[in-house]
This record gives sequence, structure tokens and C-alpha cells, in this order.
Amino acid sequence: MAIRILLVDDHPLLRLGFSLLIGAEDDMHVVGQAADGAEAIALATSMDPDVVLMDVRMPLLDGIAATRRIVTDRPAAKVVILTTFDLDEYAFEGLRAGASGFLLKNTRPEELLAGIRAVASGNAILSPSTTRRLLDTYAGVFGVGRDPVPRSSHDLLSVLTARERDVFTLVVAGLSNPLIAERLGLSETTVKTHVAHFLAKLDLRDRVHAVIFAYENGLISRTDD
Repeated sequence: MAIRILLVDDHPLLRLGFSLLIGAEDDMHVVGQAADGAEAIALATSMDPDVVLMDVRMPLLDGIAATRRIVTDRPAAKVVILTTFDLDEYAFEGLRAGASGFLLKNTRPEELLAGIRAVASGNAILSPSTTRRLLDTYAGVFGVGRDPVPRSSHDLLSVLTARERDVFTLVVAGLSNPLIAERLGLSETTVKTHVAHFLAKLDLRDRVHAVIFAYENGLISRTDD
């Protein structure tokens, strides 16, 4: 089944470019286009997209507020923040609002298409190590990792099995599934299963939000601490 995509950007030419690129693919198609956050929310409800490519700086309602509303109303929809600059504070806020990653607007076409497919399949299009770098950059601005909730990691992760805690720890440390499998002597399929289990138990959308969860609850600290 083709991936259903909603394009959200206040620049018509950018929407046209993305639409032409996506339209040339057999496994995805654009179901709607919105010029602002309010229109994006309405179309997300009526069009039921699998993936939303979301600009952040828009009139009427910005992409952060729209992202928060869409992922709340339609948990199955995956939002990808479109940003102009790497490590943009808007990209960070988009992740905290529930987005599954971010892409630069000048990303190469094949990377954009690969990112859409990755998000649609349940993955994040931002590596955990890149997420750590982003959070390190903005921790002082947004308070991430400061004055954490005074709960121990044992309390927060008590719903996980011992092996799930092991995998969680390595995920937030930035290791890929192959590296985790090698470190723990497991198959990659087993690692993927453990990742899916701890995400479900902790009510997290993906690996990116596992890292944010760990930062916000003081389970990991800034790398310069």
C-alpha cells in the first residue's frame, strides 16, 4: 500500500517540488497540501496521512503547534519537521512536540525519499547520536537535563525486563541495532523486538523520544557535564 503524505509549507514552489519528487515514486503519493498549521490539522483529519512533512515557520499557526495537535489526535501519523538549518531550535521543539525526526529543506532527493520510507515503517529519521548532539546544544536553552524529576532510573524503568533495560541504555547512548546486537550477543531481530517492547511500555513514539525521555528524567546527562 502506498505511503500517504501530507505536505505542509507556506511556500507553494517548495510544495510543488516535493510533490513532483514524491509523485514519481510508486510506493508513495501526496494526499494533500497545506499552507499553514491550521490547514494542516484539518487535512490530517480528513486525509488520514501516514507521514506529514511539516514546515515550522508559517502564518496563522506554526508547525510546532500543528505537530502537537496532529500527533495527539492521530497517533498513527508520523510528522517530519522540515527545517532550513541543522540543529535549529525549532527542530528540537518539533521533536518534543512529537515529531519523529527532522530533515533539512536542502536535503538530497534520495535522502528525503528514504526518510519518508523510514518514518512510515516506524523508524526515526534522526540517529540517536545526532539527537544527543541536538539536545546537548539546546539543553541550556530549554532546560533539558536540568533539575530532573527526582526519581531513580530503577523506578522509571521498572516496567522493563532486565534485557529491555540493557537495550534501552544502549539506544540512548547512540548505538545502532547492529552494534547493540554485537555488544549484547543478540540477533538484530531480537534487538528490534526489545526496542519495540520498551517503546510501548514507556509510551514513547520512537528512538528519538527515548533519548528525550532519558534527558528529561535525568537518566543521562549532557556530555560536557
